[in-house]
Amino acid sequence: MTPVPFSSLSPYFCVSVRPLAGLFVAALSLSSVGAADAWPRFLGATQNNKVENAPKLPLSWDPATNVRWRTEIPGEGWSSPVVADGRIWLTTATEEGLSLRAVAVDFASGKILHDVEVFHLEAAPAKHRRNSYASPTGLLSGGRFFVHFGTSGTAALDAKTGAVLWRQKTLKVDHQNGAGGSLTEFGETLLIPCDGMDVQHEVALSKATGEVVWDSPRSAKDFLETLAPDRRKAYGTPLVVELGGQPVSITTASNRVYGLDPATGKERWFVNYSPGFSNVPLPATDGKTMVLSTGFMKPEIWALKLEGARGDITESHLLWKQKTAAPDQTTPVIVNNLVFTVSSGGIASCLDLSTGDVLWRERMGSDFAATPLVANGLLYFSDCSGLTTVVKAQSTFEVVSKNTLPEGFMASPAVVGNALVLRTKGALYRVEQ
Repeated sequence: MTPVPFSSLSPYFCVSVRPLAGLFVAALSLSSVGAADAWPRFLGATQNNKVENAPKLPLSWDPATNVRWRTEIPGEGWSSPVVADGRIWLTTATEEGLSLRAVAVDFASGKILHDVEVFHLEAAPAKHRRNSYASPTGLLSGGRFFVHFGTSGTAALDAKTGAVLWRQKTLKVDHQNGAGGSLTEFGETLLIPCDGMDVQHEVALSKATGEVVWDSPRSAKDFLETLAPDRRKAYGTPLVVELGGQPVSITTASNRVYGLDPATGKERWFVNYSPGFSNVPLPATDGKTMVLSTGFMKPEIWALKLEGARGDITESHLLWKQKTAAPDQTTPVIVNNLVFTVSSGGIASCLDLSTGDVLWRERMGSDFAATPLVANGLLYFSDCSGLTTVVKAQSTFEVVSKNTLPEGFMASPAVVGNALVLRTKGALYRVEQ
């Protein structure tokens, strides 16, 4: 069995009208949210799912408590909500995957402002039963909402009017299980991995026109061609960070993670892991150490130092490996020299970033696709049944609260001001004290 690409995952079900998202927080009124209060892409502005200043973020809620509004979202989609300028954007699919749509919701009221068909397909592509046709998370930038539906197309919308500005349908990839990797930006380009059973490369698209700016073939391509086709694919989301004064785009792909120059697509370094395919989690980094999950079936957690990375750093920069309870859908998070993970089976772990030693390991639920949120020294773990467990982000295990909504989480949360923006399998919630 091969995995489902959820980000969204990156990286991957429930239904109902009422509320979610944040990093870079300014004062938030009860009725509006300003331009500074934004959660513009998957896992937030810096892609680490971390909030630095939300002191009144709720610790407890249920359908009757601390829910400002609840809005049913038509169709089905596991993409995470993104927020800017008082609007929450997300994607969904109706007509059994034939109508791929972008939906805008007013942050203050929960009212649906736009429900736009971006692509209408003659036939829906194949997908895993656990995946949706709208799993990749979109991106808000420069007054535009960029959406990606894998091989079905990429597009840009005016974030104010909902008008489609351009469509791009040339990036054809056999995902096997449906699309999963989310959009990342660098300057005036969108970075999109295309790691399928048939092709393996990464491209940059112009945000202005949708045209290809650069196309970087995977350097492991010759090796990948020796593998079965379903071992060549991945569902990566590029992570753009600055290392040694230079920007680097890091993407996990089949059997190799790549560090690319995001301006040109030129490869700077790579890490080999085998077997490792159908990757969903993003790498995580504190700027010195990178933590990654090696893929599906039997994932491992690896940590590597990043200073002086050039060429093959598999052996030269490896710090440690952990071979148990590694995540295959959710992204690790780093807090104060601690690494927190949760496996799709619901086992949460706290590891020492320097050594990889397990400091605690506890069952957090039974099924996870959403990456844990870090806020105010706490971790919010939201599972596929609708349970969110809040624990302290520390080296000893301590539960703060448990909260349940009637629908489960496939999408990761967003934060705006002191509000949680939560997408369940059928609805969007604004949760706030």
